[in-house]
Amino acid sequence: MNGDYDLAIIGGGINGVGIAADAAGRGLRVILCEQNDLASGTSSASSKLIHGGLRYLEKFDFALVRESLHERKILVKTAPHLVHPLRFIIPLHHLRRKDFLIGLGLFFYDCFGKSKEFARSKRIAFTHDNADPLQSFIARGYEYEDAFTDDARLVITNAIRAARRGAKIANYVKCIDATRQQDHWQITLLSQFNRTTTTVTAKALINATGPWLKETLNASLHGESQYNVRLIKGSHIVVPKLYAAPRAYLLQTQDNRVVFTIPYHQFTLIGTTDIEFKGDPALATISDEEKHYLCNVVNQYFQTPITTADIVQAFSGVRALYDDNAADPAKITRDYKLELSGKDCPLINVFGGKLTTYRKLAEKTLDLLKPFFPHLPEAWTDKQPLPGGDLPGSFSQFCEDLAHQYPWLPSSLTQRYAYQYGTLCHTFLNQTSRIEDMGQHFGHGLYAREVRYLVENEWAHTTEDILWRRTKLGLQFSAAQTKDLAEWLVTNSNCS
Repeated sequence: MNGDYDLAIIGGGINGVGIAADAAGRGLRVILCEQNDLASGTSSASSKLIHGGLRYLEKFDFALVRESLHERKILVKTAPHLVHPLRFIIPLHHLRRKDFLIGLGLFFYDCFGKSKEFARSKRIAFTHDNADPLQSFIARGYEYEDAFTDDARLVITNAIRAARRGAKIANYVKCIDATRQQDHWQITLLSQFNRTTTTVTAKALINATGPWLKETLNASLHGESQYNVRLIKGSHIVVPKLYAAPRAYLLQTQDNRVVFTIPYHQFTLIGTTDIEFKGDPALATISDEEKHYLCNVVNQYFQTPITTADIVQAFSGVRALYDDNAADPAKITRDYKLELSGKDCPLINVFGGKLTTYRKLAEKTLDLLKPFFPHLPEAWTDKQPLPGGDLPGSFSQFCEDLAHQYPWLPSSLTQRYAYQYGTLCHTFLNQTSRIEDMGQHFGHGLYAREVRYLVENEWAHTTEDILWRRTKLGLQFSAAQTKDLAEWLVTNSNCS
Protein backbone atom coordinates (compact mmCIF):
# COMPACT_ATOMS: atom_id res chain seq x y z
CA MET A 1 0.00 0.00 0.00
CA ASN A 2 3.04 2.28 0.31
CA GLY A 3 3.25 4.78 -2.48
CA ASP A 4 2.68 8.21 -3.87
CA TYR A 5 -0.74 9.00 -5.31
CA ASP A 6 -2.40 11.85 -7.12
CA LEU A 7 -5.66 11.42 -5.23
CA ALA A 8 -6.57 9.83 -1.90
CA ILE A 9 -10.20 9.21 -1.06
CA ILE A 10 -11.50 8.50 2.43
CA GLY A 11 -14.83 6.68 2.43
CA GLY A 12 -15.98 3.58 0.57
CA GLY A 13 -19.62 4.45 0.04
CA ILE A 14 -21.21 5.23 -3.30
CA ASN A 15 -19.74 8.74 -3.56
CA GLY A 16 -16.22 7.63 -2.69
CA VAL A 17 -16.08 4.72 -5.14
CA GLY A 18 -17.77 6.80 -7.83
CA ILE A 19 -15.07 9.46 -7.54
CA ALA A 20 -12.35 6.79 -7.45
CA ALA A 21 -13.62 5.18 -10.65
CA ASP A 22 -13.95 8.45 -12.54
CA ALA A 23 -10.52 9.70 -11.42
CA ALA A 24 -8.71 6.45 -12.15
CA GLY A 25 -10.32 6.32 -15.58
CA ARG A 26 -8.85 9.75 -16.31
CA GLY A 27 -5.34 8.55 -15.50
CA LEU A 28 -4.93 9.71 -11.91
CA ARG A 29 -3.14 7.47 -9.41
CA VAL A 30 -5.86 6.81 -6.85
CA ILE A 31 -6.10 5.18 -3.45
CA LEU A 32 -9.40 4.73 -1.61
CA CYS A 33 -9.56 3.64 2.03
CA GLU A 34 -12.64 2.62 4.01
CA GLN A 35 -12.53 1.96 7.74
CA ASN A 36 -15.03 -0.91 7.46
CA ASP A 37 -16.33 -2.75 4.41
CA LEU A 38 -17.30 -1.07 1.17
CA ALA A 39 -20.95 0.04 1.31
CA SER A 40 -21.17 -0.91 4.98
CA GLY A 41 -22.72 2.41 6.00
CA THR A 42 -25.47 4.50 4.48
CA SER A 43 -24.94 3.17 0.96
CA SER A 44 -26.34 -0.26 1.83
CA ALA A 45 -29.19 1.11 3.95
CA SER A 46 -31.12 2.86 1.19
CA SER A 47 -34.51 2.21 -0.39
CA LYS A 48 -32.64 0.60 -3.34
CA LEU A 49 -34.11 3.10 -5.81
CA ILE A 50 -32.63 4.94 -8.77
CA HIS A 51 -35.21 7.70 -9.09
CA GLY A 52 -35.79 11.35 -9.75
CA GLY A 53 -37.45 12.02 -6.42
CA LEU A 54 -41.06 12.75 -7.28
CA ARG A 55 -41.72 14.42 -3.93
CA TYR A 56 -38.85 16.89 -4.48
CA LEU A 57 -41.10 18.66 -6.98
CA GLU A 58 -43.19 19.88 -4.02
CA LYS A 59 -40.14 21.84 -2.87
CA PHE A 60 -39.62 23.20 -6.41
CA ASP A 61 -36.27 21.40 -6.52
CA PHE A 62 -36.55 21.05 -10.29
CA ALA A 63 -32.79 21.02 -10.92
CA LEU A 64 -32.25 18.01 -8.63
CA VAL A 65 -35.18 16.11 -10.15
CA ARG A 66 -34.00 16.83 -13.70
CA GLU A 67 -30.42 15.78 -12.92
CA SER A 68 -31.59 12.64 -11.10
CA LEU A 69 -33.81 11.57 -13.99
CA HIS A 70 -30.96 12.16 -16.42
CA GLU A 71 -28.72 9.94 -14.27
CA ARG A 72 -31.48 7.31 -14.11
CA LYS A 73 -31.41 7.12 -17.92
CA ILE A 74 -27.62 6.73 -17.96
CA LEU A 75 -27.52 4.06 -15.26
CA VAL A 76 -30.20 1.87 -16.80
CA LYS A 77 -28.01 1.77 -19.93
CA THR A 78 -24.56 1.45 -18.34
CA ALA A 79 -25.61 -1.01 -15.62
CA PRO A 80 -28.48 -2.98 -17.22
CA HIS A 81 -27.91 -5.92 -14.87
CA LEU A 82 -28.13 -3.77 -11.73
CA VAL A 83 -30.64 -1.04 -12.61
CA HIS A 84 -34.10 -2.11 -13.79
CA PRO A 85 -37.31 -0.17 -14.51
CA LEU A 86 -40.04 -0.75 -11.92
CA ARG A 87 -43.69 0.24 -12.05
CA PHE A 88 -44.94 2.32 -9.11
CA ILE A 89 -48.54 2.72 -7.96
CA ILE A 90 -49.75 5.82 -6.11
CA PRO A 91 -53.10 5.02 -4.45
CA LEU A 92 -55.23 8.13 -3.89
CA HIS A 93 -56.17 8.32 -0.23
CA HIS A 94 -58.49 10.82 1.43
CA LEU A 95 -56.84 13.56 3.53
CA ARG A 96 -53.70 13.37 1.37
CA ARG A 97 -52.38 15.40 -1.56
CA LYS A 98 -54.99 16.49 -4.09
CA ASP A 99 -55.51 14.39 -7.18
CA PHE A 100 -54.70 17.19 -9.62
CA LEU A 101 -51.43 18.06 -7.80
CA ILE A 102 -50.18 14.49 -8.17
CA GLY A 103 -51.19 14.47 -11.82
CA LEU A 104 -49.39 17.78 -12.39
CA GLY A 105 -46.28 16.50 -10.63
CA LEU A 106 -46.23 13.36 -12.76
CA PHE A 107 -46.62 15.48 -15.90
CA PHE A 108 -43.41 17.35 -15.04
CA TYR A 109 -41.75 14.07 -14.01
CA ASP A 110 -42.51 12.59 -17.44
CA CYS A 111 -41.22 15.70 -19.19
CA PHE A 112 -37.96 15.80 -17.23
CA GLY A 113 -37.34 12.06 -17.50
CA LYS A 114 -38.50 11.35 -21.04
CA SER A 115 -36.87 8.11 -22.13
CA LYS A 116 -37.80 5.07 -24.20
CA GLU A 117 -36.74 2.85 -21.29
CA PHE A 118 -39.45 4.26 -19.01
CA ALA A 119 -43.19 4.33 -19.70
CA ARG A 120 -45.15 7.51 -19.11
CA SER A 121 -47.40 7.87 -16.10
CA LYS A 122 -51.15 7.37 -16.28
CA ARG A 123 -54.27 7.60 -14.14
CA ILE A 124 -55.79 4.24 -13.16
CA ALA A 125 -58.87 2.77 -11.46
CA PHE A 126 -58.64 -0.24 -9.15
CA THR A 127 -60.84 -3.27 -9.83
CA HIS A 128 -60.28 -4.87 -6.40
CA ASP A 129 -60.20 -8.39 -7.72
CA ASN A 130 -58.40 -11.15 -5.87
CA ALA A 131 -55.01 -9.93 -7.11
CA ASP A 132 -55.47 -6.37 -5.84
CA PRO A 133 -53.92 -5.94 -2.36
CA LEU A 134 -55.38 -2.47 -1.67
CA GLN A 135 -58.33 -1.77 0.59
CA SER A 136 -61.66 -1.53 -1.22
CA PHE A 137 -62.31 2.16 -0.48
CA ILE A 138 -59.25 3.15 -2.56
CA ALA A 139 -60.79 3.57 -6.00
CA ARG A 140 -58.25 5.53 -8.05
CA GLY A 141 -54.58 6.21 -8.35
CA TYR A 142 -51.65 6.76 -10.69
CA GLU A 143 -48.95 4.62 -12.25
CA TYR A 144 -45.46 5.78 -13.14
CA GLU A 145 -42.02 4.22 -13.63
CA ASP A 146 -38.71 4.60 -11.84
CA ALA A 147 -35.93 2.08 -11.28
CA PHE A 148 -34.62 -0.16 -8.53
CA THR A 149 -31.12 -1.47 -7.87
CA ASP A 150 -28.97 -3.41 -5.46
CA ASP A 151 -27.31 -0.51 -3.68
CA ALA A 152 -24.37 -2.39 -2.16
CA ARG A 153 -23.59 -4.15 -5.44
CA LEU A 154 -23.67 -0.80 -7.24
CA VAL A 155 -20.94 0.34 -4.83
CA ILE A 156 -18.89 -2.84 -5.26
CA THR A 157 -19.21 -2.66 -9.05
CA ASN A 158 -17.91 0.90 -9.07
CA ALA A 159 -15.00 -0.23 -6.91
CA ILE A 160 -14.25 -2.93 -9.50
CA ARG A 161 -14.38 -0.28 -12.21
CA ALA A 162 -11.90 1.85 -10.24
CA ALA A 163 -9.55 -1.09 -9.62
CA ARG A 164 -9.59 -2.07 -13.30
CA ARG A 165 -8.40 1.44 -14.10
CA GLY A 166 -5.54 1.14 -11.62
CA ALA A 167 -6.99 2.44 -8.34
CA LYS A 168 -5.95 0.87 -5.04
CA ILE A 169 -9.05 -0.14 -3.05
CA ALA A 170 -8.36 -0.71 0.66
CA ASN A 171 -11.33 -1.64 2.80
CA TYR A 172 -10.96 -2.24 6.53
CA VAL A 173 -8.27 0.44 6.45
CA LYS A 174 -8.81 3.62 8.47
CA CYS A 175 -7.28 7.03 7.88
CA ILE A 176 -6.00 8.04 11.31
CA ASP A 177 -4.10 11.14 10.25
CA ALA A 178 -3.73 13.38 7.19
CA THR A 179 -1.44 16.36 7.35
CA ARG A 180 -0.92 19.04 4.72
CA GLN A 181 2.69 19.47 3.68
CA GLN A 182 3.94 22.13 1.30
CA ASP A 183 2.75 20.41 -1.87
CA HIS A 184 1.14 17.14 -0.77
CA TRP A 185 -0.83 15.35 1.90
CA GLN A 186 0.93 12.89 4.19
CA ILE A 187 -1.61 10.25 5.18
CA THR A 188 -1.33 7.56 7.86
CA LEU A 189 -3.49 4.48 7.36
CA LEU A 190 -4.30 1.79 9.92
CA SER A 191 -5.24 -1.78 8.99
CA GLN A 192 -8.23 -2.90 11.04
CA PHE A 193 -7.06 -6.52 10.83
CA ASN A 194 -3.39 -6.56 11.84
CA ARG A 195 -3.29 -3.04 13.36
CA THR A 196 -0.26 -2.04 11.31
CA THR A 197 0.14 1.49 9.95
CA THR A 198 1.22 2.66 6.53
CA THR A 199 2.08 6.14 5.26
CA VAL A 200 1.18 7.33 1.77
CA THR A 201 1.23 10.71 0.08
CA ALA A 202 -1.27 12.32 -2.26
CA LYS A 203 -1.53 15.59 -4.14
CA ALA A 204 -5.25 15.92 -3.35
CA LEU A 205 -7.60 14.48 -0.75
CA ILE A 206 -11.34 13.72 -0.80
CA ASN A 207 -13.38 13.41 2.39
CA ALA A 208 -16.36 11.26 1.33
CA THR A 209 -17.10 9.74 4.72
CA GLY A 210 -20.81 10.61 4.79
CA PRO A 211 -22.13 10.80 8.36
CA TRP A 212 -18.54 10.65 9.66
CA LEU A 213 -17.54 13.73 7.63
CA LYS A 214 -17.25 16.20 10.51
CA GLU A 215 -15.58 13.64 12.78
CA THR A 216 -13.04 12.77 10.09
CA LEU A 217 -12.44 16.42 9.30
CA ASN A 218 -11.83 17.40 12.90
CA ALA A 219 -10.01 14.34 14.23
CA SER A 220 -7.95 13.12 11.27
CA LEU A 221 -7.67 15.98 8.78
CA HIS A 222 -7.17 18.79 11.32
CA GLY A 223 -9.56 21.04 9.44
CA GLU A 224 -12.87 22.85 9.64
CA SER A 225 -15.78 23.48 7.30
CA GLN A 226 -17.97 26.48 6.60
CA TYR A 227 -20.95 24.14 6.12
CA ASN A 228 -22.95 22.16 8.61
CA VAL A 229 -24.21 18.59 8.34
CA ARG A 230 -27.63 17.33 9.40
CA LEU A 231 -27.60 13.67 10.38
CA ILE A 232 -30.94 12.09 9.46
CA LYS A 233 -31.75 8.47 10.25
CA GLY A 234 -33.78 6.52 7.74
CA SER A 235 -35.10 3.10 8.74
CA HIS A 236 -36.59 0.25 6.73
CA ILE A 237 -38.32 -2.99 7.55
CA VAL A 238 -38.52 -6.22 5.54
CA VAL A 239 -41.63 -8.38 5.80
CA PRO A 240 -43.01 -11.46 3.98
CA LYS A 241 -44.21 -10.58 0.51
CA LEU A 242 -47.31 -8.33 0.69
CA TYR A 243 -48.43 -8.98 -2.89
CA ALA A 244 -47.39 -11.08 -5.87
CA ALA A 245 -47.18 -8.44 -8.61
CA PRO A 246 -43.66 -7.11 -9.44
CA ARG A 247 -44.48 -3.49 -8.66
CA ALA A 248 -43.91 -0.94 -5.92
CA TYR A 249 -46.31 1.37 -4.12
CA LEU A 250 -45.80 4.97 -3.06
CA LEU A 251 -47.95 5.55 0.01
CA GLN A 252 -48.74 9.06 1.16
CA THR A 253 -48.76 9.62 4.90
CA GLN A 254 -50.73 11.88 7.19
CA ASP A 255 -47.55 13.76 8.14
CA ASN A 256 -47.08 14.69 4.45
CA ARG A 257 -44.28 12.20 3.79
CA VAL A 258 -44.18 9.12 1.57
CA VAL A 259 -43.40 5.49 2.32
CA PHE A 260 -42.46 2.94 -0.34
CA THR A 261 -43.28 -0.76 -0.48
CA ILE A 262 -40.84 -2.44 -2.87
CA PRO A 263 -40.38 -6.04 -4.07
CA TYR A 264 -37.20 -7.27 -2.39
CA HIS A 265 -36.07 -10.80 -3.25
CA GLN A 266 -38.83 -13.02 -1.78
CA PHE A 267 -39.94 -10.25 0.60
CA THR A 268 -41.27 -6.69 0.64
CA LEU A 269 -39.10 -3.75 1.65
CA ILE A 270 -40.90 -0.89 3.44
CA GLY A 271 -39.43 2.55 4.15
CA THR A 272 -38.26 5.03 4.99
CA THR A 273 -38.43 7.26 8.04
CA ASP A 274 -36.74 10.65 8.52
CA ILE A 275 -35.56 11.31 12.07
CA GLU A 276 -32.91 13.69 13.38
CA PHE A 277 -29.98 11.65 14.68
CA LYS A 278 -27.35 12.31 17.34
CA GLY A 279 -24.48 10.03 18.23
CA ASP A 280 -22.33 7.45 16.46
CA PRO A 281 -23.83 6.62 13.02
CA ALA A 282 -22.46 3.08 13.31
CA LEU A 283 -24.84 2.48 16.22
CA ALA A 284 -28.02 3.63 14.46
CA THR A 285 -30.87 1.13 14.85
CA ILE A 286 -34.57 1.21 14.18
CA SER A 287 -36.77 2.17 17.11
CA ASP A 288 -40.04 0.52 18.11
CA GLU A 289 -41.77 3.79 17.23
CA GLU A 290 -40.40 3.62 13.67
CA LYS A 291 -41.49 -0.01 13.30
CA HIS A 292 -45.04 0.84 14.37
CA TYR A 293 -45.06 3.93 12.13
CA LEU A 294 -44.16 1.94 9.01
CA CYS A 295 -46.61 -0.86 9.82
CA ASN A 296 -49.41 1.65 10.44
CA VAL A 297 -48.82 3.40 7.11
CA VAL A 298 -49.01 0.08 5.26
CA ASN A 299 -52.16 -0.93 7.15
CA GLN A 300 -53.95 2.24 6.01
CA TYR A 301 -53.65 1.04 2.41
CA PHE A 302 -53.45 -2.75 2.21
CA GLN A 303 -56.11 -5.36 2.93
CA THR A 304 -53.82 -7.71 4.81
CA PRO A 305 -52.51 -5.98 7.96
CA ILE A 306 -48.98 -6.40 9.25
CA THR A 307 -47.55 -6.04 12.74
CA THR A 308 -44.05 -5.68 14.09
CA ALA A 309 -44.07 -9.47 14.63
CA ASP A 310 -43.99 -9.89 10.82
CA ILE A 311 -40.66 -8.09 10.47
CA VAL A 312 -37.90 -10.44 9.31
CA GLN A 313 -35.22 -7.75 9.02
CA ALA A 314 -34.86 -4.08 9.90
CA PHE A 315 -32.02 -1.72 9.13
CA SER A 316 -31.19 1.94 9.61
CA GLY A 317 -28.80 4.26 7.83
CA VAL A 318 -27.72 7.78 8.68
CA ARG A 319 -27.67 10.27 5.85
CA ALA A 320 -25.29 13.20 6.14
CA LEU A 321 -27.33 15.92 4.45
CA TYR A 322 -26.15 19.40 3.66
CA ASP A 323 -27.81 21.63 6.28
CA ASP A 324 -30.13 24.03 4.46
CA ASN A 325 -31.84 25.01 7.76
CA ALA A 326 -35.10 23.22 6.96
CA ALA A 327 -37.13 22.68 10.12
CA ASP A 328 -38.61 19.35 9.01
CA PRO A 329 -36.01 16.56 8.46
CA ALA A 330 -38.08 15.23 5.54
CA LYS A 331 -37.74 18.60 3.77
CA ILE A 332 -33.95 18.90 3.93
CA THR A 333 -32.48 18.97 0.44
CA ARG A 334 -31.11 15.71 -0.95
CA ASP A 335 -28.83 17.67 -3.24
CA TYR A 336 -25.08 17.65 -2.64
CA LYS A 337 -22.52 20.30 -1.84
CA LEU A 338 -18.80 20.12 -2.63
CA GLU A 339 -16.43 22.22 -0.54
CA LEU A 340 -12.92 22.89 -1.87
CA SER A 341 -10.11 24.22 0.31
CA GLY A 342 -6.35 24.60 -0.17
CA LYS A 343 -4.35 26.31 -2.90
CA ASP A 344 -1.56 23.78 -3.45
CA CYS A 345 -2.79 20.46 -2.02
CA PRO A 346 -6.58 20.59 -2.14
CA LEU A 347 -9.15 18.99 0.12
CA ILE A 348 -12.72 18.41 -1.06
CA ASN A 349 -15.45 17.66 1.49
CA VAL A 350 -18.52 15.92 0.05
CA PHE A 351 -21.81 16.88 1.71
CA GLY A 352 -25.08 15.10 1.03
CA GLY A 353 -26.00 13.44 -2.23
CA LYS A 354 -28.14 10.44 -3.10
CA LEU A 355 -27.57 7.04 -4.67
CA THR A 356 -28.98 8.15 -8.03
CA THR A 357 -26.67 11.12 -8.55
CA TYR A 358 -23.34 9.62 -7.42
CA ARG A 359 -21.91 9.57 -10.97
CA LYS A 360 -22.65 13.25 -11.60
CA LEU A 361 -21.28 14.14 -8.16
CA ALA A 362 -18.05 12.40 -9.14
CA GLU A 363 -17.85 14.36 -12.39
CA LYS A 364 -18.30 17.66 -10.56
CA THR A 365 -15.64 16.66 -8.04
CA LEU A 366 -13.19 16.04 -10.89
CA ASP A 367 -14.16 19.42 -12.36
CA LEU A 368 -13.00 21.04 -9.11
CA LEU A 369 -9.69 19.18 -9.37
CA LYS A 370 -8.94 20.26 -12.94
CA PRO A 371 -6.90 23.36 -11.93
CA PHE A 372 -4.60 21.06 -9.95
CA PHE A 373 -4.35 18.47 -12.73
CA PRO A 374 -4.43 20.62 -15.89
CA HIS A 375 -4.07 17.68 -18.29
CA LEU A 376 -7.06 15.81 -16.88
CA PRO A 377 -9.07 14.16 -19.69
CA GLU A 378 -12.77 14.75 -20.13
CA ALA A 379 -15.59 12.85 -18.38
CA TRP A 380 -16.16 9.29 -19.58
CA THR A 381 -18.43 7.35 -17.19
CA ASP A 382 -21.70 8.26 -18.92
CA LYS A 383 -20.82 6.18 -21.99
CA GLN A 384 -18.88 3.17 -20.70
CA PRO A 385 -20.74 0.22 -19.14
CA LEU A 386 -20.03 -0.66 -15.54
CA PRO A 387 -18.29 -4.01 -15.02
CA GLY A 388 -20.80 -6.75 -15.74
CA GLY A 389 -22.97 -4.39 -17.78
CA ASP A 390 -21.43 -5.15 -21.17
CA LEU A 391 -24.38 -7.25 -22.26
CA PRO A 392 -24.44 -8.27 -25.95
CA GLY A 393 -28.18 -7.56 -26.11
CA SER A 394 -31.07 -7.01 -23.74
CA PHE A 395 -30.99 -8.19 -20.14
CA SER A 396 -33.70 -10.76 -20.77
CA GLN A 397 -31.69 -12.14 -23.69
CA PHE A 398 -28.61 -12.31 -21.46
CA CYS A 399 -30.59 -14.36 -18.91
CA GLU A 400 -31.66 -16.77 -21.64
CA ASP A 401 -28.12 -17.09 -22.98
CA LEU A 402 -26.78 -17.73 -19.49
CA ALA A 403 -29.30 -20.53 -18.97
CA HIS A 404 -28.29 -22.13 -22.29
CA GLN A 405 -24.58 -21.79 -21.56
CA TYR A 406 -24.88 -23.34 -18.09
CA PRO A 407 -27.96 -25.61 -18.36
CA TRP A 408 -26.97 -27.50 -15.21
CA LEU A 409 -27.45 -24.41 -13.03
CA PRO A 410 -30.80 -24.17 -11.18
CA SER A 411 -32.90 -21.40 -12.76
CA SER A 412 -33.03 -19.46 -9.48
CA LEU A 413 -29.23 -19.41 -9.37
CA THR A 414 -28.91 -18.37 -12.99
CA GLN A 415 -31.25 -15.47 -12.29
CA ARG A 416 -29.36 -14.36 -9.18
CA TYR A 417 -26.03 -14.44 -11.01
CA ALA A 418 -27.50 -12.40 -13.86
CA TYR A 419 -28.93 -9.72 -11.57
CA GLN A 420 -25.99 -9.46 -9.20
CA TYR A 421 -23.01 -9.94 -11.49
CA GLY A 422 -24.06 -9.55 -15.10
CA THR A 423 -21.22 -10.79 -17.31
CA LEU A 424 -18.89 -10.88 -14.27
CA CYS A 425 -20.42 -14.23 -13.33
CA HIS A 426 -18.40 -15.84 -16.13
CA THR A 427 -15.32 -15.17 -14.00
CA PHE A 428 -16.29 -17.92 -11.57
CA LEU A 429 -18.45 -20.03 -13.89
CA ASN A 430 -15.70 -20.43 -16.48
CA GLN A 431 -14.58 -24.05 -16.94
CA THR A 432 -17.53 -25.46 -15.01
CA SER A 433 -19.81 -28.10 -16.48
CA ARG A 434 -21.75 -29.45 -13.50
CA ILE A 435 -22.91 -28.26 -10.10
CA GLU A 436 -20.19 -30.29 -8.38
CA ASP A 437 -17.59 -28.01 -9.98
CA MET A 438 -18.89 -25.15 -7.80
CA GLY A 439 -17.37 -26.68 -4.67
CA GLN A 440 -18.78 -26.76 -1.17
CA HIS A 441 -22.42 -25.73 -0.86
CA PHE A 442 -23.09 -23.50 2.15
CA GLY A 443 -26.82 -23.30 1.51
CA HIS A 444 -29.33 -21.33 -0.57
CA GLY A 445 -27.21 -21.48 -3.73
CA LEU A 446 -23.98 -20.14 -2.26
CA TYR A 447 -21.03 -22.27 -3.40
CA ALA A 448 -17.34 -22.10 -2.58
CA ARG A 449 -16.43 -21.06 -6.13
CA GLU A 450 -18.52 -17.89 -5.83
CA VAL A 451 -17.18 -17.19 -2.34
CA ARG A 452 -13.59 -17.50 -3.55
CA TYR A 453 -14.38 -15.07 -6.35
CA LEU A 454 -15.79 -12.57 -3.85
CA VAL A 455 -12.70 -12.84 -1.64
CA GLU A 456 -10.21 -12.55 -4.49
CA ASN A 457 -12.00 -9.99 -6.67
CA GLU A 458 -14.50 -8.07 -4.56
CA TRP A 459 -12.64 -7.41 -1.29
CA ALA A 460 -14.88 -9.66 0.83
CA HIS A 461 -13.38 -10.60 4.20
CA THR A 462 -16.20 -11.68 6.49
CA THR A 463 -19.48 -13.59 6.38
CA GLU A 464 -21.31 -10.29 6.75
CA ASP A 465 -19.50 -8.89 3.70
CA ILE A 466 -20.62 -11.88 1.66
CA LEU A 467 -24.12 -12.52 2.97
CA TRP A 468 -25.45 -9.00 3.47
CA ARG A 469 -23.68 -6.79 0.94
CA ARG A 470 -22.47 -8.91 -1.96
CA THR A 471 -25.24 -11.53 -2.22
CA LYS A 472 -28.12 -10.54 0.16
CA LEU A 473 -28.38 -14.21 1.17
CA GLY A 474 -28.25 -13.25 4.82
CA LEU A 475 -32.04 -13.09 4.77
CA GLN A 476 -32.09 -16.86 4.29
CA PHE A 477 -28.97 -18.18 6.05
CA SER A 478 -29.25 -19.90 9.42
CA ALA A 479 -26.72 -19.43 12.21
CA ALA A 480 -25.28 -22.90 11.52
CA GLN A 481 -24.83 -22.15 7.80
CA THR A 482 -23.17 -18.83 8.62
CA LYS A 483 -20.79 -20.63 10.97
CA ASP A 484 -19.83 -23.10 8.22
CA LEU A 485 -19.08 -20.20 5.89
CA ALA A 486 -16.97 -18.48 8.56
CA GLU A 487 -14.94 -21.64 9.10
CA TRP A 488 -14.34 -22.00 5.37
CA LEU A 489 -13.09 -18.40 5.20
CA VAL A 490 -10.60 -19.02 8.00
CA THR A 491 -9.35 -22.24 6.40
CA ASN A 492 -9.27 -21.15 2.77
CA SER A 493 -8.29 -17.51 2.83
CA ASN A 494 -6.54 -14.87 4.84
CA CYS A 495 -9.90 -13.43 5.88
CA SER A 496 -11.28 -13.39 9.38
